[in-house]
Amino acid sequence: MFGGGGGGLNPRKMQQMMKQMGIDVDDVDAEEVIIRTSDGEELVFSDPEVTRMDARGQQTYQIVGDAETREASGGAGASADEGGEASTSAVPDADVEIVAQRTGASEDEAREALEATDGDLAAAVERLE
Repeated sequence: MFGGGGGGLNPRKMQQMMKQMGIDVDDVDAEEVIIRTSDGEELVFSDPEVTRMDARGQQTYQIVGDAETREASGGAGASADEGGEASTSAVPDADVEIVAQRTGASEDEAREALEATDGDLAAAVERLE
């Protein structure tokens, strides 16, 4: 119905057409994208390809990559009293590693700071600095 090419439009031609219609497309240099869902989970995209499309002031983001699903940090978690063990903690190990690397603190200190701040990474880093 639209021609017999079968392969679609050339990406360069598509980009030219979008530019003519006032649509700008830019790559975003993202290291990680986290989507928090209403049911208390996080979809974590590590090293994704992110593209931002701006069409008449409306921005749309496209994320391409594999997502890891984990329980959202800061959600309903384990209590921090009576010295809970790391294996029963609601704080993800990845968050503990991030705080430990940023502050130079041990992983145990980083976990304690995260538990005290209900999983808030920035507040935990600030607490340890």
